[in-house]
Amino acid sequence: MKALWQPPIGRFVIVDVPKMQFAMIDGQGDPNVSEDYKAAIQWLYGLSYTLKFASKRELGRDYTVPPLEGLWWADDMEDFQRREKSRWRWTMMIMQPDWIARPMFEQAVAKVREKLGEPPACLRLEDYDEGLSVQAMHVGPYDAEGPTIARLHGEFLPQNGLVETGHHHEIYIGDPRRTAPERLKTILRQPVRRL
Repeated sequence: MKALWQPPIGRFVIVDVPKMQFAMIDGQGDPNVSEDYKAAIQWLYGLSYTLKFASKRELGRDYTVPPLEGLWWADDMEDFQRREKSRWRWTMMIMQPDWIARPMFEQAVAKVREKLGEPPACLRLEDYDEGLSVQAMHVGPYDAEGPTIARLHGEFLPQNGLVETGHHHEIYIGDPRRTAPERLKTILRQPVRRL
C-alpha cells in the first residue's frame, strides 16, 4: 500500500486504487463545528479499534488501524471551492481488512454501542472501488489545500486527458490533535477516467 499512502509532496501521480472495504458514515456540515461529524469520528475509531482487538483475539490476525479518510463534495461545487463548509457533504471512513466479515462488524457495533449509544443510522461496512485516480501529498493546514486542488483540476487533469469521476478524497496521515498545522500530511486524491 506504500504507493497509495506515500505519494510525492506537491507532485501529482496516477495510481490504480484496488477495491477495499471500509467502515463508513455519511453526513453534512462544517466538520469544525458539526456534532454529527464529531460523532462519526468517535464511532469510526471506536469501531476500528474494537475490530482490531477482536481480530487479534479471535482470528490471531493483528494489524495497524489505517488512517481516517474522507470523501468531500457539495451540491454546488462552487460552495466547496469557496470553502462554504456549512454546505459541504462528506463520507468519513476507515479501511477494514478484507478478513473482517459482516458478523464480526455487527458484533463490534453492538460492543461500541454500549459506550457511545446508538450509532449513526448511515454507519455501514461497504466496499469502495475507486480505481484510476490522481493523488499528491499536501503538507500544511487543511485550509491551505486550495491551490493544489485548483492545479489538479485546472492543469493536471486537462493536460493529461483525464476527467474526474467521483468525490474529492482525502487521507489524513497526520493527527491534528498532536501535529502542528504546518506539519500535517494529507493525501489529496481524485478518481478519474481517461477521455
